[in-house]
Amino acid sequence: MSTIKYYSQDSLDALKKELNELETIERPKISAAIAEARDKGDLSENAEYDAAKEAQGLLELKIVKLKNLVANARLLDESKLDTSKVLIYSIVKIKNLGNNAMMTYTLVPESEADLRSGKISVTSPIGKTLLGNAAGNTITVDAPAGKMQFEIIEISR
Repeated sequence: MSTIKYYSQDSLDALKKELNELETIERPKISAAIAEARDKGDLSENAEYDAAKEAQGLLELKIVKLKNLVANARLLDESKLDTSKVLIYSIVKIKNLGNNAMMTYTLVPESEADLRSGKISVTSPIGKTLLGNAAGNTITVDAPAGKMQFEIIEISR
């Protein structure tokens, strides 16, 4: 049974691009490697052939998984997201009440998380705690370093 997952346009485009590259570039490369190994003679003792066939199996498995993801993907219209509370794809400006540091994060699905670019997963300790809260709320996060308090300053897009 397949699960429907929601993606931003950029994330869905990246999935489709990866799938296309696997089908149009990697698949022919592996087919060529199998043909080359087959031409070397006895297949029962041909390690190159066995390795190429194993690589082909792994590639085909990855292609099937990506096709399934793309088939069950739903595009999330970010322009229609409610900014009165924190939701997935919300951009949230928060203030650490311990040291007054200001941070801005975009809440994204786990597969899109990238702390360097300010994208945190909705399943992270901060992400889970932020979800459903409104601007002005104070939240307490059970982080690995201990309990931390943040004030939600602003929610956008």
